[in-house]
Amino acid sequence: MIGQRITKLLEAKGMSVAWLSRSSKSQKSFIWDVDKGDIDPQALEWADAVIHLAGAGVADKRWTASRKKEILESRTKSTSLLYQAIEAAKNKPDVFISASAIGYYGLDTGTTLVHENSNPGNDFLAEVVKAWEEEVKKMEQLKLRTVMIRIGIVLDAHGGALAEMLKPPVAAPLGSGDQWMSWIHVEDLANLFIFALERTTLQGVFNGVAPNPATNQELTQEAARAKGKPYVGLGVPAFALKLVLGEMAAIVLGGNRVSSQKIQKAGFEFEYPELKKALKNIYS
Repeated sequence: MIGQRITKLLEAKGMSVAWLSRSSKSQKSFIWDVDKGDIDPQALEWADAVIHLAGAGVADKRWTASRKKEILESRTKSTSLLYQAIEAAKNKPDVFISASAIGYYGLDTGTTLVHENSNPGNDFLAEVVKAWEEEVKKMEQLKLRTVMIRIGIVLDAHGGALAEMLKPPVAAPLGSGDQWMSWIHVEDLANLFIFALERTTLQGVFNGVAPNPATNQELTQEAARAKGKPYVGLGVPAFALKLVLGEMAAIVLGGNRVSSQKIQKAGFEFEYPELKKALKNIYS
């Protein structure tokens, strides 16, 4: 979802974009297989920059032991494979921009406004993000400008959180509905990655969230209104979510209130800083 938007925007600027893929696609691509540790060496000789978005979806399947391993290794192994390929390349890229996640701060940080220097959490997803970022930081040893974007809840009509929240016939908050959701319009997120690509002084970790987080209840109600869907204020009980989702229920029952100040101070301007404007655009 994010990669397609970034590709479209970069090609509109006249840049050439190739994907790393398990199989050849209509889009220009180079073959790689993370499980086998294989990658076409020409990919890194060809590229001036790498945008790394690969990783198994954290909410796609129930968190069994094998699924947890897949969530972790899809990120750490893919990053390690890219490191090895860049290290071996004669003509190295100039910049490495990687996705990360606000899960770094923990599944539930309450009402505290967290920023890039806040302490990490100690739950499963926080441990995944910490291990992922440690692999990405190794790129700095290769003299690459390295940027990590800790992505929040991405709003898009065709995938991600919104599609799941509005799937039932009637929209309703989850649990208490008071938990914070640090969201970002998919277009702003794609532009943020391009900003990181083009702003050659940018380096380090940045939160990929809009300036105005919302509670789960606010986001659900506004999304239902924008889509023209019925809404009820009675929340889906936490125990029911835990029965259905198991440990993964903590993703929707917890929340984070995350600051966007650092990336704004660096010069990035959000097109959709307000939730109502973002949802109106998505469902127009």
